[in-house]
Amino acid sequence: MKIALAQTTTGIDPARNAAELVEAVHAAARGGATMLFTPEMSGLLDRDRSRAAASVVSENDDPVLAAVRAAAAEAGIWVELGSLALRRTDGRFVNRSFVIDATGAVRARYDKLHLFDVDLPTGERWRESAAYAGGESAVAVDTPVGRLGLSICYDLRFAGLYAALSGAGATVLSIPAAFTRPTGAAHWHVLMRARAIESAAFVVAAAQTGRHEDGRETYGHSLVVDPWGEVLLDMGEVPGLGFADIDPLVVTAVRGRIPVIDHRRPIPPVEVVP
Repeated sequence: MKIALAQTTTGIDPARNAAELVEAVHAAARGGATMLFTPEMSGLLDRDRSRAAASVVSENDDPVLAAVRAAAAEAGIWVELGSLALRRTDGRFVNRSFVIDATGAVRARYDKLHLFDVDLPTGERWRESAAYAGGESAVAVDTPVGRLGLSICYDLRFAGLYAALSGAGATVLSIPAAFTRPTGAAHWHVLMRARAIESAAFVVAAAQTGRHEDGRETYGHSLVVDPWGEVLLDMGEVPGLGFADIDPLVVTAVRGRIPVIDHRRPIPPVEVVP
């Protein structure tokens, strides 16, 4: 089963970003992909929240979502729209991922659970929770490439989420991201491979790359990792479209060889010995 990943340098203009996504949808379909995966914040990437606020609207009013849904239906391809910044009815923002089928229908939504509030040694300071509300549910959805477990970027660091998703039958884990360059260089590859190995599942991580209009720099290296931890695709730092094959039989073989999911046990309370 062929999949496609879009690696983008998303900017501050949703209309331009939507046009690039629509082209990626059609290019993925022309390339024979069953499903396209896009990065976190595919519709708008702007660290200036006062400027971004004018472009952050409700799901029903979002032009990027509407454009991608229409393109998916026209091209006859499934799309995992990595995430969009959207506004809830209470005014808070959410970082929301969508799974869209080949008719353009939304099959699943997932709001990012873990918010990126960190101070990096480089001096970069990020407070996602200052504007965004965290999600409340883990989500897996059946797709043509298998049961897909949804997550977004910083979720990558919380192994319990992926244990829950693989325990619920997910054989493919989507981790769209806009990783910073320092954290990407240090942790991106090792964490992605770890999530694949411990879940005995494919990991698909479409990523933002390069220097963006708002001044940030992202790491790129969109990846596909197989259940044994082998990197099947690494797109480096150049924007574009990449392709890889997902074989469900590989999941069956790896889980038969080392049945980590069957061997999981509830973790008892930790005994702290002084």
